[in-house]
Amino acid sequence: MKRILLAEDDLDFGNILKQYLEISGYSITWAKDGKEALELLKKDTYNICVFDVMMPKMDGFTLAEKVIDYNPEIPFIFLTARKLKEDKIKGLKLGADDYIVKPFEADELVLRLQNILKRTEKASTQLQQSETIKISNYSLDTKRLELTCNDYKKQLTQKEGELILFLYNHKNQLLKREDILKAVWKNDDFFSGRSMDVFISRLRKYFKQDPSISIESIRNVGLEFKVS
Repeated sequence: MKRILLAEDDLDFGNILKQYLEISGYSITWAKDGKEALELLKKDTYNICVFDVMMPKMDGFTLAEKVIDYNPEIPFIFLTARKLKEDKIKGLKLGADDYIVKPFEADELVLRLQNILKRTEKASTQLQQSETIKISNYSLDTKRLELTCNDYKKQLTQKEGELILFLYNHKNQLLKREDILKAVWKNDDFFSGRSMDVFISRLRKYFKQDPSISIESIRNVGLEFKVS
């Protein structure tokens, strides 16, 4: 049984959502605010998190930032009543696996949870099978999700590890944006594209220790992960 940490301050909505997810076969731990959710996450393990954005004591965005620092591998979804594009982009930049605007059908949330968990498990299996990969002067430990180069060490998130592995497996090839998005994000919509741009900027910083590695953008086409 997959375990979900639900952070939702609306008691009526939270209670209904908890019951529906339990009926759908999930084990639910329900926090009534962001601060309580963070404490629960530190005490136990969960397969995925569902965070309301607007909560007392600690909002969903702040909660997500702290969760990423504590456990960068756990996937999470935002729920919000706000329809602002800026909010959705902010959520995806934080690394959210999805962003759902209220009101929504509970069946839709269940399907999205299933897809994310299935994708996460598959990606985790692929990474664990790969173990350590040499990328020029860097080493990528796919089990520990660590990228190292001499004295430099970077702890990666699951998605960062997936993206690096995909780029490395297609190194020195021109990759279309939509192909990268479909392979790593499983979606090539506008918001996923913005999220990918943020991740690519991060990877450029991670690989700056070695000038023989570069990620070059080809306008209106895609990217090339160059390793010489």
